[in-house]
Amino acid sequence: MDDLKPKSKTVTFTLDGVQVTACASQTIWQAAAKRGTDIPHLCYKDDTGYRADGNCRACMVEINGERALAASCQRKVAEGMQVYTSSKRAETARKMVMELLVADQPTRAKAPDPQSQLWAYAETQEMTDSRFGRTTARKHPDSSHPAIAVNMEACIQCNLCVRACREVQGNDVIGLA
Repeated sequence: MDDLKPKSKTVTFTLDGVQVTACASQTIWQAAAKRGTDIPHLCYKDDTGYRADGNCRACMVEINGERALAASCQRKVAEGMQVYTSSKRAETARKMVMELLVADQPTRAKAPDPQSQLWAYAETQEMTDSRFGRTTARKHPDSSHPAIAVNMEACIQCNLCVRACREVQGNDVIGLA
């Protein structure tokens, strides 16, 4: 019976100097994660029903021959592609993204969730604070609805909660405006 199943097309590419074979439908992030390479990611959840948006930019990688860095959660692997997750350029870009996100949050000590994925990745990049000024105009958590509380102080505008609500839960009760 296995002979009747269509075979997935595979590609061979280089990930941090190592040749990797992956399914052509996989993203760089998925192929890297399968090999144990942890690329920071905030707007993507590796679970059934979730899709990547690539809007947080925390997963940027360098691809040989390309001028711009690529969001690894969005970019599909390709035959012969040479990807660098830990190049100086990629690491510098990801650290800048984290610094900008941290600048828009209360300090970790005052954060609504100091153990969040944002703070965990900030810590791996030795980012405890930002040289950029913090946003001071904060709204208090909105608990006006009995089923959901929204804390914009914890929001990095990655849109993951909106996609989870709309696409995974299928109830479309929150959105960004």
